[in-house]
Amino acid sequence: MRRYADVLLADAIGVPLMYVLAMGIGLGSLLTGNGSLFDGVPYLVFIAPALLISAAVSAGVTEGTFPVMDGFKWHRLYQGPLVTPITPHQIAQGQILAVSLRMMVQTVLFLGVVGLFGAVHSWWALVAIPLSALAGLAMGLPIMAYSATIREEKGQFSIIMRFIFTPLFLFSGTFYPLMNLPIFLQWIGWISPIWHGTELARALMYGHFVPAWLALVHVLVLAALAALGFALVRRNFARRLGGIK
Repeated sequence: MRRYADVLLADAIGVPLMYVLAMGIGLGSLLTGNGSLFDGVPYLVFIAPALLISAAVSAGVTEGTFPVMDGFKWHRLYQGPLVTPITPHQIAQGQILAVSLRMMVQTVLFLGVVGLFGAVHSWWALVAIPLSALAGLAMGLPIMAYSATIREEKGQFSIIMRFIFTPLFLFSGTFYPLMNLPIFLQWIGWISPIWHGTELARALMYGHFVPAWLALVHVLVLAALAALGFALVRRNFARRLGGIK
């Protein structure tokens, strides 16, 4: 990641800043110009947790696609450690750890940016740092496991971004409450790590009400998806790198 650290830093600061200005303040001024509120708070406060989780999930998906392909095929970064006692399982876990750290650092910077605009109302927002990593892993790890099986890149990753991540981003209660969608579209949010993470982040950042049982469901869904992805990544890395040592 050191090769593109400047890009990561610009993305971690620039993306939230642009979204805050364009959506939170720009669009928000139109939506709440008459004094109306979203979930009892200004639109910027409402949208900031969703953008934070979406950014982490986007990072998880991004790191689970081309960088994994690069490690196996292009620069073959995973081959070097194989001549040491490091196992394919440990290589997989190292990749996951690196991605997790990237998402948490990005979330810290994101919170700093939106906090400057008054979109953070509670110290509980700090819990959103590990939460964002969990949400990112919930979607990023299954994709990373899939990437570990690809021998030739023929547009699969573009399909993932356009037809999986983008619809989930748009229909996961990111810009408006999920209940505002027709019932036949709400299922998209129910299966989306972005929605589950966003609901919890809103509760942490400004006190959005989430019943205890539903909060538990959100956590369990994210944890289950991340655990499944973790197991699949370890298995597929071991198979791709020539078996388990």
